[in-house]
Amino acid sequence: MALTSWKSFRFFDVSQVRLQDDGDASVALDQGNTHCVAAGSQYIFVSTDGGVVQLLDHNFKSTRSWKAHERGDVSNIKQIPDTSYLITLSEDLSHEPELKVWNLDQIERRTGHPKCLCTLTVQNGRKNFPMTAFTVTGDLTQLAVGFGNGAVTVVRGDFVHERGTKQRTVFESEEPITGLEFREANTTALYIATTSRILALAITGNRQGTPARTLDENGCDVGCMTLDPESNEIVIARDDAIYTYNTRGKAASYAYEGAKKLISVSKDYVLLVSPPSNNLSRSAPLRAFGGAQASAILNTSTFTILNTDMKFLAHQESLQNQVRTLFSIWGDIYLLTIDGKLFRYHEKTFQQKLDILYQRNLFVEAISMARKYNVDPVQRNVIFRRYGDFLYQKGDYDTAMQQYLRAIDNTEPSQIIRKFLDHQRIQNLIEYLEELHEHHKATSNHTTLLLNCYAKLKDVDKLEQFIRQPGDLTFDLDTAILMCRQGGYYDQAAFLARRHNEHGLVVDILVENLKKYAEALAYIVRLEPKEAYPNFMKYGTVLLEHCSQDATQLFIDYFTGVFRPKKDAVIVQEAPVQQESGRFGNMAQSATSAVQNLAALIPLPYMSTSTAPPPPSADGQKQTVNQVVETTTEADFVEYEVPKPRVAFSAFIDHPDEFVVFLESCLDSEDVSDESKTDLYTTLFEMYLHKATTSQREEKTEWERKAKQLIESKQIPIDTANVLLLSDLEKFREGTILVSERQGLRFDVFRSYTAAQDTQGAIRALHKYGPEEPQLYPAALAYFTSSPEILDEAGSEVEAVLQKIDEDGLMAPLQVIQTLSANAVATMGLVKKYLSSTVERERSEIAANRRLISSYRADSTQKLSEIEELATKPTSFSATRCSSCGRPLELPTVHFLCKHSFHQRCLNIPEGQEPNDVECPVCAPQNQTVRQIRRAQEESAGRHELFADALNRSGDKFGTISDWLGRGVMDVKIGGE
Repeated sequence: MALTSWKSFRFFDVSQVRLQDDGDASVALDQGNTHCVAAGSQYIFVSTDGGVVQLLDHNFKSTRSWKAHERGDVSNIKQIPDTSYLITLSEDLSHEPELKVWNLDQIERRTGHPKCLCTLTVQNGRKNFPMTAFTVTGDLTQLAVGFGNGAVTVVRGDFVHERGTKQRTVFESEEPITGLEFREANTTALYIATTSRILALAITGNRQGTPARTLDENGCDVGCMTLDPESNEIVIARDDAIYTYNTRGKAASYAYEGAKKLISVSKDYVLLVSPPSNNLSRSAPLRAFGGAQASAILNTSTFTILNTDMKFLAHQESLQNQVRTLFSIWGDIYLLTIDGKLFRYHEKTFQQKLDILYQRNLFVEAISMARKYNVDPVQRNVIFRRYGDFLYQKGDYDTAMQQYLRAIDNTEPSQIIRKFLDHQRIQNLIEYLEELHEHHKATSNHTTLLLNCYAKLKDVDKLEQFIRQPGDLTFDLDTAILMCRQGGYYDQAAFLARRHNEHGLVVDILVENLKKYAEALAYIVRLEPKEAYPNFMKYGTVLLEHCSQDATQLFIDYFTGVFRPKKDAVIVQEAPVQQESGRFGNMAQSATSAVQNLAALIPLPYMSTSTAPPPPSADGQKQTVNQVVETTTEADFVEYEVPKPRVAFSAFIDHPDEFVVFLESCLDSEDVSDESKTDLYTTLFEMYLHKATTSQREEKTEWERKAKQLIESKQIPIDTANVLLLSDLEKFREGTILVSERQGLRFDVFRSYTAAQDTQGAIRALHKYGPEEPQLYPAALAYFTSSPEILDEAGSEVEAVLQKIDEDGLMAPLQVIQTLSANAVATMGLVKKYLSSTVERERSEIAANRRLISSYRADSTQKLSEIEELATKPTSFSATRCSSCGRPLELPTVHFLCKHSFHQRCLNIPEGQEPNDVECPVCAPQNQTVRQIRRAQEESAGRHELFADALNRSGDKFGTISDWLGRGVMDVKIGGE
């Protein structure tokens, strides 16, 4: 490939280095003052007259100098890379070249110069020819020197410790040596260039000692050969082209016409210096004709920096003076002309290079450069993005999208999406959105847009491929399902939800979108208990409406703790082909079970599909069909926490028959807790009553029979209040009566009959409960006299009730009169006998009370007179015998006002007690009893709560008050007594 077809750029900034004249520290680099200029690791080495070597720093000031050789000038200087070893070669034509090895880090104390490690003379068979080439290995164990007579001498040994070296002429030819380079790998080889050949000589390895192998029959000039350290290939510059060689031969070539003077390699670049082609043939006439101006033109050199890997010119310029040497140091390239001018070539930053390429729309080259230099992905993606923008502006949307896809990791997706939405490039947009999902960079909005694009193009295949793609999920699942449902792709949404175990969404789609209730139920019964529960609870009412029997059984199984997920197996069977196409044929085709439909829609949980169905037979007589068989085994049972049945009650709204079956089944189960049974029995009783209310005749009787049978058993834990409330609401009187009897609520039973105006039932209840519940008689009297019809139906029961009230004193006569006078039903003749007997009894009680009062008054008068006599009149004692011992009285005697007399000795009066303080022993017990009674009366008179309680419990209120007044309950204490 010709260099003239390569694109040319200015990737280097050129500046001339100003060498300041600063006395002894400055060094002139023109050809007249220096013999050799070479770059090391940190310094530039310059040799001047007298064999002196100087080290120049970054400011090109001499920091150190010493006389390296005593005779001749230093013609070659080379520092071993990454070491402090320096090699210098001096020569004059009267002696063989002298070589020295220096250690720049070791300083001689006496002279202050670097330490010389080794000095030797390079032999050339005692033939004094100038050196034309020089090279050394990286480990400083071998070096090679080429001469003008075509000889190559290789020196081996320990140059650092000077333990001896060996020299041998390894090559001789008739042409001068123009270049030498070592190739260091597993074995070491020496590239040799002459004016007419390029050769490779094995220095070590199995081929050591064999003659040099010719790589090319064309040689090169001095300075036109260099080594590429990265590839270990040599680069040769000839007038027609630039060539690269390895040990096997020519590797590559780049056509470039013109004379070549110097070639070098720096990083990825090949540095090339060539004079103008017309300098060779017409230099003398031009100089004669044009004088100094023509001479300047003829001395012009061209400096070119090539990137052979990427095939472009990084820099090219013409120089007014001929180039003396090239070297690289401190990250820059330096060019020295023969008149001592030094130019620095500083490579632009990668971004600056990109800007140059962007200005020329050379995005392919920018991409290649980024790949070559292995830039970070972010910067590389910026190039792809800009290239995509360029192609988009040109209208090449497909190619632009390819670039956007390459830059997808560092591009804001909304910008690209907006571009292609504006131009309605839906297919390109789909491609970009799909790639976003592949890179897991898609948001829910991107998924929404992609599915909308599929829907707009009606590309069901793409949609299927998108949702059925294997591997990890690359999109937002909820968004994808939502968009499929909104777009009407319910089957795809169900498949997507099932694949990612979103069981709730599967059931939701089957019920709400596809209206496939049997399939939804078949799916639910194949789920684990914990996953099945929320789904059938959510859609329980709907499933009971459309699949009542199966749904009810599902509720029963789950809430009785025997639920087992069903498993399925696909069985391939042969069946004859149905030829009927009429009505019966269509019915047979539509008779597919819900499980079969579900298996065709989405994969069932726990389905074994290892048996793949074979294709239909060709004879048309039989075809293969798949049958999905449900299976359950005891080993498949999964323990789960059985919820309380109450939580399922709401699902059976508007489904009373199914609810009754559910309740009865739960009660028949032994696993239902006692606490739950209370709710179940109460609810079942309510449902029986509800069914009885909504049924007719025989059905109603049957439901009432079940309800009565349910509450007749004493073992059934139904709350009495609930039964009474439900019986009252549903007008179920038998329930009210039964529970009231069981709870001893006889008055409520009677009241239920009276409320229903069942007079005969009330009479029976009165006869049955009246002896134990006397308060029923006043209530019965009020009921029997509430209306003429009831009074007539009661008949003689009214007189019996009045007689019982009168005998037991259940009501005061006034209360009876008030009860009978509440309405105009009862007549005077009805109560004549009751009133007459009552009046006669009252008269007898009044007479008896009057006689008692008269006796009390007589007793009181007598006692008062006796007290008066004792207080005002003397008392005589006529007793002759002691009331204690019965013997005749002897002095001293003691007489008491109660007419009892005693010997003083019989009274046992304690010492110190006066006889007047002694109480009569005969009357003392009686007096003590009276005092205790009085004391009790006084104590009870102060406890008003006892008075109130006695008054509440008393049937004769007035008599009770009189009794307590006698006890002093109303007495007022005076003086704090």
